[in-house]
Amino acid sequence: MKIEAPSLSGLPGIRHAFFTRKGGVSSGVYESLNGGLGSSDISEHVLENRARMARSLSVQPTHLLACWQVHSPDAVLATTPWAREDSPKADAIVTRTPGIGAGISMADCGPVLFADPNAGIVAATHAGWKGAFSGVLANTVTLMEQQGATRSHIRAVIGPLIRQPSYEVGDEFRSRFIAEDEGFARFFVPSPKAAHWQFNLPAFIALRLEQAGIGMIEDLGLDTYSNPELFYSYRRTTHQGEADYGRLIAAIALTP
Repeated sequence: MKIEAPSLSGLPGIRHAFFTRKGGVSSGVYESLNGGLGSSDISEHVLENRARMARSLSVQPTHLLACWQVHSPDAVLATTPWAREDSPKADAIVTRTPGIGAGISMADCGPVLFADPNAGIVAATHAGWKGAFSGVLANTVTLMEQQGATRSHIRAVIGPLIRQPSYEVGDEFRSRFIAEDEGFARFFVPSPKAAHWQFNLPAFIALRLEQAGIGMIEDLGLDTYSNPELFYSYRRTTHQGEADYGRLIAAIALTP
């Protein structure tokens, strides 16, 4: 099962998806569409799940690409497929090559899909708090622009991620943001737990996209933590004491 964004659906020559955890072959805590090659799931099951995702995007399984995500500000350009062992350490993929699927994995962090339909350039970004804070969204847009995109023409969609009521953080976390910009205080509200706060990651991502000059920003408004039927969640898994968790995939491609 996949979720599509209204602002990207129907664009000619572009396919995209925020895949849920439904529609795959994995079992147990990974049930069922686990795309996490780094999880402890049966590798054959993960590969079959990813092949199903690739077919949904009209790309070959070998062409649904992902980085070795390290919560960095780095974006890379994909022109040809790479093997998993050759995956670059980065947190965003930009492509203008038809048949390449730009994908990212997550289980609470923010997936952001980009498209400039006029220039024929797309991107997928993994934006957890570290990446959003350190500039991965701006760097994605810059790389798209270097390939011929126009910032005001780019559409960006914030997919399923952990939402403010589910995202409790400590004083040190909040202080890091306030030290950068006192205006960032608006992204935090007090938590019922003493000396803790609830952080609004999607609103912070939206600010970073606005600062990057994006012309259209859509937020799907979906919370990974509070919807176990549809989404994996690292934080929920931790709170429930489970041994591991599956990974969701968000991807976008130019059709061949």
